[in-house]
Amino acid sequence: QKMLSLIFKMTIETTQKIPLTLWKDGTIRVKDTRLLIDMIVYAHNRGECPEAIFNSFPSKEYTIADIYAVIAYYLTHKPEIDKYLAKREKEAEQFWTKVESEPKYQARISEFEKLRKEN
Repeated sequence: QKMLSLIFKMTIETTQKIPLTLWKDGTIRVKDTRLLIDMIVYAHNRGECPEAIFNSFPSKEYTIADIYAVIAYYLTHKPEIDKYLAKREKEAEQFWTKVESEPKYQARISEFEKLRKEN
């Protein structure tokens, strides 16, 4: 046992920096990129592995290890992140309700419908 402790003598980092940034608009993103935590969490919850998530959103600004760290952070802080995501979904729904009720949007949709029926 003493031999093993000599071979494996090392220190273990007890804190690890999470590669997330809170932007002024209230969104949480990976480092200083446009990749939202939302995108990683939704992909993770669909069963995608960190490598697949990274390949879906490749960047030189972050690594696969960063994706793992974000997922670990999510799993450790699931209630808070789920609440954040629910708030974001509600805001998106309100935004689209407003957009879809605007006369310009409705006129544009009518134009597209007319063109679709003609073709």
